[in-house]
Amino acid sequence: MPPLRVAYLLLAIWGAVHPTAVQLGYLHDTGLGLGGLVQGWLANGASRGLTLDLVITALALTLWIVAETRVRRNWGALLAIPATVLAGPGCGLPLYLFLRSAPIR
Repeated sequence: MPPLRVAYLLLAIWGAVHPTAVQLGYLHDTGLGLGGLVQGWLANGASRGLTLDLVITALALTLWIVAETRVRRNWGALLAIPATVLAGPGCGLPLYLFLRSAPIR
């Protein structure tokens, strides 16, 4: 596997594991549940701005994945959409790049 594909895969794994671990740690420490997590995302201007930035990025990435998958017929790349929604663009984008850069058969 080319080094660039390895880098994409490692970034996708890191983008899934690290943010998820931080958020699960927050939920464990506070016991606030999902509602408390959402309150934290919207707690102040800085966190609201970052949250909106991530939502907009996730939407743009999802549109790009759908549009490009329709053209390239690389249906497996659609797996990056649930990764983007569930883990965030930090996982979804490198996963999509990993899947997109696979050799064409």
